[in-house]
Amino acid sequence: MEKTDYRWRRLVDSIGNYLAPSMAKDHPNLPVVKAEGSYYFGADGKRYLDFTSGIAVENVGHRHPKVVAAIKESADHLIHGPSGVIIYESILKLAEELQGILPGKLDNFFFANSGTEAIEGALKLAKHVTKRPYVISFTGNFHGRSMGALSVTTSKSKYRKYQQPSMLAYQLPYALPEYLPEGKDPEIFFPEKLEKDVKSLFRHQVDPEEVACMILEPVMGEGGYIIPPKAWVKKVREICDHHGILLIFDEVQTGFGRTGEWFAAQTFDVTPDIMAIAKGIAAGLPLSATVASKELMEQWPLGSHGTTFGGNPIACSAALASLSIMKEEKLLENTKEMGQYTLSRLEQIKEKYDVVKDIRGVGLMIGIELQNRETGEPDGELVMNVLNRCLEKGVLFYLCGNSGEVIRMLPPLNVTKEQIDDGIQMLDEALSEL
Repeated sequence: MEKTDYRWRRLVDSIGNYLAPSMAKDHPNLPVVKAEGSYYFGADGKRYLDFTSGIAVENVGHRHPKVVAAIKESADHLIHGPSGVIIYESILKLAEELQGILPGKLDNFFFANSGTEAIEGALKLAKHVTKRPYVISFTGNFHGRSMGALSVTTSKSKYRKYQQPSMLAYQLPYALPEYLPEGKDPEIFFPEKLEKDVKSLFRHQVDPEEVACMILEPVMGEGGYIIPPKAWVKKVREICDHHGILLIFDEVQTGFGRTGEWFAAQTFDVTPDIMAIAKGIAAGLPLSATVASKELMEQWPLGSHGTTFGGNPIACSAALASLSIMKEEKLLENTKEMGQYTLSRLEQIKEKYDVVKDIRGVGLMIGIELQNRETGEPDGELVMNVLNRCLEKGVLFYLCGNSGEVIRMLPPLNVTKEQIDDGIQMLDEALSEL
């Protein structure tokens, strides 16, 4: 950080004196002074290709000029609006725009600030409407770390340590590739397995008439970037319909074009009853929403849920600009094209290095799973070494998976072929050196 002043260096060196380790000690702790497009600009004077998009947030790239202009224009008029106490144009316009891209009858919104808040709202709405106490989630899914969301989060046991999060939740197995017997068709095997698992759960642990909802990541995110068979997701919907159980999709990470459609619900052709959306919605400003039909939301009376900062007017303006950019720049089409190109390039990497166990992805939500070449076991230590070496070369990836064994690749949706090539070249060099 030779190009930074003394005070900045001192602050970074003493980060532990200011920020909780649970916040400040994540990978890679890169000091930056600016971000633009697909790049971070480090305090060391170097430029870093960002293949995290702020963890699936900066879908239109960092500081897109139209987003910055919308933020500035909005700040000239209104900075805070406790929605309901006052009402303002940007929140109403955003709701109207979202109605046009969401599937089915998902047309009514409770705006909040974070993905976890959207999940909390979804769980509360489902229980209030059905008047049923229990929730079913899927093992390995991540839904947040607040106590309600934590009760259905099972991607890592450390998140639940000392917390005893119950909230009357049960878990079913996700459609993990490791469960698939050799030679079996996943589109047949996993729906049949799900039916058996559900029957066992309902026979031995909970009566379906007491289950309010099932909550599901349509693509498993933090748990390892697993794309389930389409028939399995449809079977979840079928089971919910049969028992009068509401289906919640956690689209916090998959939403706003990440899978190549506006939402993974459209990728899998399955419409949930309730959806939680956040991350890519507002180009980096805190905003989320619990989404359902008007018929469901009308059963959730005033005071049963609330927010002070949710649906902030500046964040709503940024979201409107982001949606406009995605349409004007045809980013859904670019996501599909660049996603396929990236997977083809990564398959070449897989053929080259035996530590690469699997390449999987949908749209620009891509996982690169690494293994110990001697044991075949997940290798989180190797992943961390690769990430650090990539950072030295100038590209930022992130990790996921229960053991941190998966490299998470999430470039902005307006990423170019040249940028994909640059990032994969640096990954190739890092793997070669290690």
